[in-house]
Amino acid sequence: MLKELCLLNGTSGDESKVRDYIINQINGYCEYTVDNLGSIIALKKGAKTPSKKVMLCAHMDEVGFIITSITDDGYLKFSPVGGIDSKVCLDRVIEINGVKGVIGVKPVHQLTESEKDSTPEFSKLYIDIGAENREQAEALVDLGDYAYFSSEYYEFGNGFIKSKALDDRIGCMLLIELIKSDLEYDTYFCFNVQEEVGLRGASCTSYSVGADISIVLEATTAGDLCGVSGGERVCALGDGPVVSFMDRRTIYDKELYSLAFDIAKANGVKIQTKTAIAGGNDAGAIQTSGKGSRVLAVSLPCRYIHSAASVVKISDIKETRRLISLLLTKIYD
Repeated sequence: MLKELCLLNGTSGDESKVRDYIINQINGYCEYTVDNLGSIIALKKGAKTPSKKVMLCAHMDEVGFIITSITDDGYLKFSPVGGIDSKVCLDRVIEINGVKGVIGVKPVHQLTESEKDSTPEFSKLYIDIGAENREQAEALVDLGDYAYFSSEYYEFGNGFIKSKALDDRIGCMLLIELIKSDLEYDTYFCFNVQEEVGLRGASCTSYSVGADISIVLEATTAGDLCGVSGGERVCALGDGPVVSFMDRRTIYDKELYSLAFDIAKANGVKIQTKTAIAGGNDAGAIQTSGKGSRVLAVSLPCRYIHSAASVVKISDIKETRRLISLLLTKIYD
């Protein structure tokens, strides 16, 4: 399921393929609606109706690109959709409406000394789709079309996965699994759109649901790389799910944070926290929507996030699955 989800293209505002896949998976297992922005709001009936309303969330969208203009000689100019570092784009293969292209930049022997020491801005990049002129390019691509990293999904090394869109198709997969399982309590599940461009989908779904407690399943940046030590590693692959106490958008509920660690310790689940106040996720919108909600984020550590070659570890997915299932037995107390 994760491979199928990751290989679907669905950046912010273009999530329909991902949404259709998820609906096909959950249909018959829950009640669901699609709101006006395109997010899925599902209610999975459990054996009991709780006094507290609990919501689990993941976002469907991934980072990508949008075509902004076409040059006379057939090259495509573009802008990022979501937070992408231009360094991860150089010479990458791109797909637009089934058409392959390459993100190009000025050759190294034509760079000035200052250009050699700096990262090119997106305005200096272009997509080469093999068109010889504007007319050929316009026959294949329209302004406003979305472009995506063309990336293989594969397992490698000692239990690692490489793919695009692991942020946050892992969260979507885990929600689908829970919806298909037997739950003790009625639980809401939201698959949100447009997280990567400002948490927009979550603002709407959280207002509609009005949950007392919300758990966001995400991926977060791991800095466990050669030469990086101490708190600058932020989190590490293989050390289990990441439960944050604070990021740039959210101060997380202290009791829920402690509960996650207590449950993990009591059940031998690997768990870690995030050693940097950085990033953000849908919790930032959920926490302040409507009457407000107590929030907890459970994230998968991910190397090279927001690129064509994000990397996670399978053991962390398994530990996250265990932690979420255990949380759902205690969070209603």
